[in-house]
Amino acid sequence: MAAITASMVAELRAKTDAPMMECKKALTEAGGDMAKAEELLRVKLGTKAGKAASRVTAEGVVAASIEDSLGALIEVNSETDFVSKNDSFIAMANAAAKLVAENNPADLDALGALAYSQDGFGPTLEDVRKGLIGKIGENMSFRRFKRFEGSALAHYLHGSRIGVVVEYEGDATAAKDVAMHVAAMKPVALTGADVSAELIERERSVATAKAAESGKPADIVAKMVEGSVQKFLKEVSLADQVFVKAADGKQTVAQMLKAANTTIKGFTLYVVGEGIEKKADDFAAEVAAQVAAAQTGA
Repeated sequence: MAAITASMVAELRAKTDAPMMECKKALTEAGGDMAKAEELLRVKLGTKAGKAASRVTAEGVVAASIEDSLGALIEVNSETDFVSKNDSFIAMANAAAKLVAENNPADLDALGALAYSQDGFGPTLEDVRKGLIGKIGENMSFRRFKRFEGSALAHYLHGSRIGVVVEYEGDATAAKDVAMHVAAMKPVALTGADVSAELIERERSVATAKAAESGKPADIVAKMVEGSVQKFLKEVSLADQVFVKAADGKQTVAQMLKAANTTIKGFTLYVVGEGIEKKADDFAAEVAAQVAAAQTGA
């Protein structure tokens, strides 16, 4: 039997976009015959992985791995909500979160290179990803992750689409409540002082345009703008937001934390697909186009 070299595996992988180990298995089965190995892979995985790679992945899941003061939060995307509920996809996402926590990869490429096998694919996480693309027939990708170490951690997953990790000192129950609050109210910073200058300037610009329409004197307009900006800062800063569980409907998160003798050092919020431009498919038009094509070909 012909020896299967690394260059042969690399060549087959470049042709088919199939996982490395699948390429090696196919070459071994084909006795080193490149054409036959490619045919074997086409039968097993089809050409799905390569074709799927350019498709938008705006659905997916947020997964977390938290153990004491070590943890990770990750967003893994798919093309459709249907695949985001697939057991193999979910297993890969959960495994990726654990790999981030345990190995501290520098970036997404380093994450993909970590050792992991699943569903007969491997030996790396990237190989599993590509293998599942071929098996399921839909693009999927690791979008972002964050690793946590050193502080006490509380987390909350709202279904599989929203994930929050809170770094804290103090009461675990209060911290968990804050994680749930963040998922519901989506603050952008711990306090008003932590809101980015860019975001403040954007809000100031909008407020200025609105105030100018009032036709009031410049000094009044300036006060209106400043009032709008301060209101905005309270709405988007965690400390100033009204706590979602406040019995009186007035207690702020800062007040709740003070009563619980708890300090929030930071929080991370992931929402699936946030910021990704989704393709607006017109299903009726697509069906009509397929029918027209079929009639033309008849």
